[in-house]
Amino acid sequence: MEKTCSLLVHFDKGTPALANEIKEALEGNDDAAKIDAMKKAVMLLLNGETLPQLFITIVRYVLPSEDHTVQKLLLHYLEIIEKTDSKGKILPEMILICQNLRNNLQHPNEYIRGVTLRFLCRLNETEIIEPLIPSILANLEHRHPYIRRNAILAVMAIYKLPQGEQLLVDAPEMIEKVLSTEADQSAKRNAFLMLFTCAQERAVNYLLTHVDRVSEWGELLQMVVLELIRKVCRANKGEKGKYIKIIISLLNVPSAAVIYECAGTLVSLSSAPTAIKAAANTYCQLLLSQSDNNVKLIILDRLNELKVSHREIMVDMIMDVLRALSSPNQDIRRKTLDIVLDLITPRNINEVVLTLKKEVVKTQSGELEKDGEYRQMLIQAIHSCAIKFPEVASTVVHLLMDFLGDSNVASAMDVAVFVREIIETNPKLRVSIITRLLDTFYQIRSARVCSCALWIISEYCLSLSEVESGISTIKQCLGDLPFYMASEEGDANDSSKKSQQVNSITVSSKRPAILADGTYATQSAASETAFSPPTVVNTTLTSGNLRSLLLTGDFFLGAVVACTLTKLVLRLSEVQPSKSEVNKTSTQVLLIIVSMLQLGQSSFLPHPIDNDSNDRIVLCIRLLCNPSEEIKKIWLQSCRHSFVQMLADKQLRETEELKAKAQVTHAQPDDLIDFYHLKSRKGMSQLELEDEVQDDLKRATGEFIKEGDDANKLNRILQLTGFSDPVYAEAYVTVNHYDIVLDVTVINRTKETLQNLCLELATMGDLKLVERPQNYTLAPESSKQIKANIKVSSTETGVIFGNIVYETSNVMERTVIVLNDIHIDIMDYISPAVCSDAAFRTMWAEFEWENKVAVNTVIQDEKEFLDHIIKSTNMKCLTAPSALEGDCGFLAANLYAKSVFGEDALVNLSIEKQGDGKLSGYIRIRSKTQGIALSLGDKITLKQKGGV
Repeated sequence: MEKTCSLLVHFDKGTPALANEIKEALEGNDDAAKIDAMKKAVMLLLNGETLPQLFITIVRYVLPSEDHTVQKLLLHYLEIIEKTDSKGKILPEMILICQNLRNNLQHPNEYIRGVTLRFLCRLNETEIIEPLIPSILANLEHRHPYIRRNAILAVMAIYKLPQGEQLLVDAPEMIEKVLSTEADQSAKRNAFLMLFTCAQERAVNYLLTHVDRVSEWGELLQMVVLELIRKVCRANKGEKGKYIKIIISLLNVPSAAVIYECAGTLVSLSSAPTAIKAAANTYCQLLLSQSDNNVKLIILDRLNELKVSHREIMVDMIMDVLRALSSPNQDIRRKTLDIVLDLITPRNINEVVLTLKKEVVKTQSGELEKDGEYRQMLIQAIHSCAIKFPEVASTVVHLLMDFLGDSNVASAMDVAVFVREIIETNPKLRVSIITRLLDTFYQIRSARVCSCALWIISEYCLSLSEVESGISTIKQCLGDLPFYMASEEGDANDSSKKSQQVNSITVSSKRPAILADGTYATQSAASETAFSPPTVVNTTLTSGNLRSLLLTGDFFLGAVVACTLTKLVLRLSEVQPSKSEVNKTSTQVLLIIVSMLQLGQSSFLPHPIDNDSNDRIVLCIRLLCNPSEEIKKIWLQSCRHSFVQMLADKQLRETEELKAKAQVTHAQPDDLIDFYHLKSRKGMSQLELEDEVQDDLKRATGEFIKEGDDANKLNRILQLTGFSDPVYAEAYVTVNHYDIVLDVTVINRTKETLQNLCLELATMGDLKLVERPQNYTLAPESSKQIKANIKVSSTETGVIFGNIVYETSNVMERTVIVLNDIHIDIMDYISPAVCSDAAFRTMWAEFEWENKVAVNTVIQDEKEFLDHIIKSTNMKCLTAPSALEGDCGFLAANLYAKSVFGEDALVNLSIEKQGDGKLSGYIRIRSKTQGIALSLGDKITLKQKGGV
């Protein structure tokens, strides 16, 4: 068994000190050299050296030293040296030490007395302690509080030793007397802690006797009082009421640490609305008063837990929580918004939206570098509010449309998506949104935002004036034709001309991208940063944003412009009675589209038009030249119908998720419950009554019953040895977030006593043993429970393996039994999560680890195979159910999960059915770290066959 160690010092193993050098330094008269030598000696001892030759030198030359640092290091040395022989008896030379300790406890210097008393707290040898007890007790009445508080701790440590009650028979009584007369807060705290640890009844009596003065006690003592209350209430739930009153009285003390602990204790002990409200109020006050961001994040976590279990109470606190948005930290703001969005009700929606609008306006100042990111968060929050409560959309949509031209592209894109959804779900706002969009369209600087805005214009410009304004706005933003002069094309390779063409920052790399349906495509990526005003002829930022973007070579946008203009011309033919006007507009649009095609096929730009965009633009030309009613119907109605269907699917998914979250467990029908009106109310305060009623409700709704505990336990029991082995062992594995607890049951199946039985474990992967289990003696046919803790540092499949080693009296050699390996499943660490399509594609492009698994399965149905993979990997399918409907012979879907360590796991499944009915394709896994990609790949390979 390894020795216990109460001291840990960093040791540089590069240049270990020699014992002779240390000895020479200790024998000298230089205190600085002695200090250095003592430090080296302590470090060597901590790292396994024995140094027996130093002991006498230290007794002769270090013990008489008057230097305080030398004396402190001497105590460290005494703490870690061996004080007993192989049979456990005290070494005779320890008598010398004992005399020195007694002298220290009577030393005129308070510091020497104090550190010696602290040293005695870590001493386990009763033979050394026993002669010192009169000196320790004498220090309980010393005039200096530093000595008294350390003497109390020494008494507590001695009393807790196996023979402590014989050494200090009346220790609790003495400490209780000290507590009643003590004036120093730290000493009082130590005395109360001693009673709490060693004589709980006395601590409780003292607390209840002085209950009116608890709020006047010091911070340290109040913290111990809260710890005592938690312990007593867990053991005896019937007495909660009187203790909850003490906690509520402590909520008004000035110490932030105490009121934080009070709030946590209230929540853990009681479900009474009054208690929960007091705790929530306390958390909100701390959220505003504390400046430390880490503290704020912890408090937001506590509020989030309250939101889950006591939503009705937290709804009333929503405006207090929102005040945390004043913090400049993005993580705090994000957490605050997440909490608030789950607490919105028809009663508070207007107040919340008004606050969010004020915050959006504040971000316009641009004083802080993260304003764009914060604005994006606020826009997403307002979007969620407007979807849940459509009536507030009218108050925010026009304000947000000012940000369509935002230099933060993600923020501008969120506004565009919000406007697109609101214009469909709120028909009354259609006219005002379209008018505003056409007025502000020239300010949009990003190709992606332009594409979304153009789609809105093409679908929702319905009246004659709107259609004409839409065509006019697009023409104005494209500028004058042609897009380039013939002479410019000849000089396109000239470097001076190149700088004139475009000033925007572009990334002209061909790279694979993942589309919304999960398939790969190649895109020419233009950066989405704000561009500086281009210097191309007849183009300015106010009138030519589309022109500037086209001249960067963005022909996907060109195809969107062509489709938008085509739709507007088709709609114009329905609302404009004059055919000549329609023909005139159609001709102008054809000229624009042909000019874009010509620009794409010229050598004026560094990259020619891509085939997809070319085909779409040519289709628009054909349609304008030869329109038919059937094609008109597809272009003008089917697109809108698909969008409406997409919104309906999204709404359905959100509703289903809410229903799944709302499912609660129910108790058995024969469980006993108390009835509120039949309760005895004698001597009970309103708070105690509320608390009892809440406990009854919890019992009735099954909150005290843990779901499927027995079945889960059986699943987690692993057999480690065979039934015929002399020692039978099985482990119950409990997987927590960051650690694994192995509860190993070892049974001696022989008729002999097994000595020095030890469970030796080792790990593979990112698993680390916290401690080595000790040796045990096992009587014939008896059993022993051994616990082993293992720390986990990343999401990776790990293996725990080991042996059981023991000795018997008959056989001198040690017997070794090899244990079965325990495989730690990655599924214990990942859980389904949700992210937006845009976020998924961004992560897919950024993550560098990819594991590609070929599909090899007996399952022949694509949807069934997808469901099997989702179930096997514990992931969430991000692809909408409507996109997976039908039977077309192929399927592409995106799956997403998050690990407890915050790692993202992305999976793209692309399969098709072959002629022989078998499925083929690939499952691609991407992650930031190698471990999760490999482990998930192994899991899929193992499970994908089906029926496994």
